[in-house]
Amino acid sequence: MSLPRSPFTLPSSLGRKIFLAALLFAFPASAQQLPPEQAALKAHVQFLASDSLRGREAGTRDYDIAAEYVAAQMEGIGLKPGGEQGWLQPVGLVTYRPAKKAKWTLTRGGTAIPLQFGIDFVNQGIPTTPDFTAEGQVVFAGYGLVYPEGKRDDYRGLDVRGKIVALYAGVPAGLPDDVAAHLGDDDQKARLAQARGAKAVIILESIERRAEFPIEAMAPYYNYERTSWVAPDGKAHSVAPGAPVVGYVGQAGAEKLFAGSRIKWRDVLGAERRGTRLPTGPLVGTLKLAASTRVATKRSSNVVGILEGSDAALRSEYLVVSAHLDHVGVGEPEKGDRIYNGAMDNAAGIATMLEVARTFQASGQRPRRSILFVALTAEEKGLVGSSYFAAQPGLPTGSSLVADINLDMPILTFAMQDIVVLGGERSSLGATYAAAAATEGLKVVPDPAPEEMFFIRSDHYSFVQAGIPAVSIDTGPGGPGAAAQQDFLANHYHKPSDDMALPIDWATAVKFTRVNYAAARAVADADARPRWNKGDFFGVQFGGHGAR
Repeated sequence: MSLPRSPFTLPSSLGRKIFLAALLFAFPASAQQLPPEQAALKAHVQFLASDSLRGREAGTRDYDIAAEYVAAQMEGIGLKPGGEQGWLQPVGLVTYRPAKKAKWTLTRGGTAIPLQFGIDFVNQGIPTTPDFTAEGQVVFAGYGLVYPEGKRDDYRGLDVRGKIVALYAGVPAGLPDDVAAHLGDDDQKARLAQARGAKAVIILESIERRAEFPIEAMAPYYNYERTSWVAPDGKAHSVAPGAPVVGYVGQAGAEKLFAGSRIKWRDVLGAERRGTRLPTGPLVGTLKLAASTRVATKRSSNVVGILEGSDAALRSEYLVVSAHLDHVGVGEPEKGDRIYNGAMDNAAGIATMLEVARTFQASGQRPRRSILFVALTAEEKGLVGSSYFAAQPGLPTGSSLVADINLDMPILTFAMQDIVVLGGERSSLGATYAAAAATEGLKVVPDPAPEEMFFIRSDHYSFVQAGIPAVSIDTGPGGPGAAAQQDFLANHYHKPSDDMALPIDWATAVKFTRVNYAAARAVADADARPRWNKGDFFGVQFGGHGAR
């Protein structure tokens, strides 16, 4: 699918250098009051989080200007362009939503039983097949889990080939937090169903899900917009295009689906209450599904700079240092302010990435492995830019990605005493970061809020799903950290007040940069590439190096 070029381009290297020179002097008064390392970080954040960029929403001119800024900085640092169009890797964004309320019908014993939208079910959009229909027998496969390595298989004894699979929302108690967050995702459930031959998936409302967000409350928002990326075949990327999630079935609708079957819906609910295994098996009757989807496209881009490795034997192995460039744009006003500037989320991450790259160049010692510095688009729309890059990195033949260090929303409003390495316990990157943090007198501590599921909410998760050891780095809760982070999440996260008025500690920002440089340097110069811990769930699930 042909996509339009950005309306904001600087066609020449000279143009970018002029642009860079202008930006370097954009905020001279405040920057000159700080030591040079702090001033450099502040200048990046101050420009990217300025009102003039209107929140950097992916797919807008405001984001494109931010992308050109990053490209200009990369050129000034001395990186080489790594995109298909110079510094830019075009990413086609597909936005989609249900076009109308669908009609679903259950047939049993020759009698058609219409299901009622908003009570029995709600449909969702399917971008890969805008006019989707499916008809067939329904098989209930419980939570639809396969974990770990065959020890639990909810599909055991079931034949779902060519069937519609009904799956219970959520996951049972007792799974590790990261694993529960991953397996509880509807698309991941559909991926497992597709692998076993299913043709469609519906999600059934659990007791827990109903208590959180009942289907009647969901119905008015059924047509919310979602985003994916354009695959090489011109279609929207989907985790399970052959067995898409067609919609959600409420408890009233589930009662109708299970009527007359060996498995009783009351027994399913009872098993959830008791915490025991859900009964599974085929249901009686034929279900006819439909989903009509409205699809639109727009363009955005990742920004890619390359620092080539010096070791002939290792330079084809690429470390990625990533940070998302987008934020949520212009939205509902708070105290008269409609611009969601995104200073911590994630101008601070981009600033750190750029200064890590500058530190490599200033050292005068090229890394042994090559490094890709990547400013990612559309993280706020569902990790879209990172998903595209992990699938389509555009590397030379024979090259590979060996690790990702991701920098997302480091909260820099206090004197940092420790750091959090999301995913560090799953691969050799954890030990690398522990050593890097120690050089700054810091410790690595566990995620203080695993219930927030940050592991699957940041761009490193896209690399994890590609089998690549990956971590996302944040400041820790030590000392004043916990209170500062709680204040940010409660009062500034995804709000207009995430701006330069925050009490940013630029000395902490410099220390955070040094830790990430030390870790990146260690990964890039090590004799051995990073590896998953043996038997790690994600490493095994996605065929990662060292996991088996």
